[in-house]
Amino acid sequence: MIIALWVITGLLAALFVMAGSMKAVTPYERVHERMGWVEEVTAPQLKTIGILEVIGAIGLILPAATGVAPWLTPVAAFALAVMMVVAVALHMRRREPFAPSLVLGVAAVLVGIGWVAFG
Repeated sequence: MIIALWVITGLLAALFVMAGSMKAVTPYERVHERMGWVEEVTAPQLKTIGILEVIGAIGLILPAATGVAPWLTPVAAFALAVMMVVAVALHMRRREPFAPSLVLGVAAVLVGIGWVAFG
C-alpha cells in the first residue's frame, strides 16, 4: 500500500510542479492566451498561485522522503486540495470545465488521508 501511495504522491507532485512552475515563470499574457480563467486574477496573484502549487508539491515529497516533519506531507496535500476547491468554484462560476481541478483535488484529499493512515 505504501508503494501505491508513493506513486500517487509522486504523480500528484509532478503535476503540481508542472502547472505551478508554468504559472510562476510564464508571462501573464501568454498564460491568459491558453487559460481564460486567468482574466479573473492579476499577474501577481497568478504568480502566487503558481509558487504555492510548487511549494505544495515539494511539501508532498520532501517531508515524507526525508523523515523530517513528515506530518507536513498530509498538510501539503490538504492545502492543495483546498486550492483545488477554489479552482473548481472559479471554473463553475465561469461555466468552464472543472473536471481537471476536481480530479486533482480528490487525488490530493486521498493522498492526505493515505499519509495520515499509512505514513
